[in-house]
Amino acid sequence: MTATPARTQAQRAQAFFELHQRIQLIDDEKAQDALLEQLKHPSRPYIVSFVNAHAANLGWNTPSMLESLLRSDLLLRDGIGVKLGLKAFRRPPGLNMNGTDFIPRIARAYKGRRAALFGTQSPWLDTARQKLEAEGLVVVACHEGFSPPETYLELAEKTQPELIILAMGMPKQEDIAVKLRERLAHPVLIVNGGAILDFLGGKVTRAPEAMRNIGMEWVYRLYLEPKRLAKRYLWGIPVFFSHVAVTRLVGPRTPEGEGRSS
Repeated sequence: MTATPARTQAQRAQAFFELHQRIQLIDDEKAQDALLEQLKHPSRPYIVSFVNAHAANLGWNTPSMLESLLRSDLLLRDGIGVKLGLKAFRRPPGLNMNGTDFIPRIARAYKGRRAALFGTQSPWLDTARQKLEAEGLVVVACHEGFSPPETYLELAEKTQPELIILAMGMPKQEDIAVKLRERLAHPVLIVNGGAILDFLGGKVTRAPEAMRNIGMEWVYRLYLEPKRLAKRYLWGIPVFFSHVAVTRLVGPRTPEGEGRSS
C-alpha cells in the first residue's frame, strides 16, 4: 500500500529536478544580447518558455503540463523562487529572465516582421496589438485566448507568422505551443508569454522599478489582485519550497559545482 505513493513521489521529484536542469542560464547582459540575436533567426518552429514557481507547482501535480513545458526548445528562469530552487540544486541561477521584460525585447527584435498574438481578450488584446504595431511588428493574426486549440493552429497555418506570442496562461499555452510546432513547417519563434498581453494592454500594471529590481514584483501583483493571486503566492510559494525539499531528499543529485546535467 505504501510503495505506490513512494514511487509517485520519486517520479515527481525526478521531473521537478529535470525541469530545473533544463533551464538555460544567462550569465550577463552580453549573453542575453547574444540569445536575443539567436532567437531572431530560428531555423524551424522553436518554442521559448519561462519557468517560475507557479509553473513548477503545476508541473508537480499535472504530468501532461510538465511534459509540454519540457518539450520547449528553450527554458528560461523567471522569478526569485526558481532562483532559490536552482541554488538548492547547486546550480548558479543566472539572470532573472522575466518574461514581462524579455518578451517586449523579442518583439522589438522582430520589428518589420510578421507576428501573431493569441491570448487575453478585448479591449486589452486590441491595446496590446496597437502598442506592438506602433513599435514595428506587423500583426497578421490576433485572437483572444479562449478558443479551442484548432483555431490558433489554423490561423497560424494561414498567416505564416514569424513570431507567435501565446498569452493564455498555463497549461493551455504550453499545450498549444507544442501543437503549433508539430503543425507548422516554416521557421517561427513561439513564445509562451503568460500575462504579457495583459501587461501590454494595460489590464495589469507593473510594480515600481525598485520592487522589480529586488525580485518583489509578486508582492505588488498580490496587492492588485489578491483574490486571484493569493493561492498562487501565499500558498504556492511555500508549496514550491516543499517540492524543492522533497526533491533534495528523494530525487537525483548533481555533484557540487556542476552547472547542469548532461
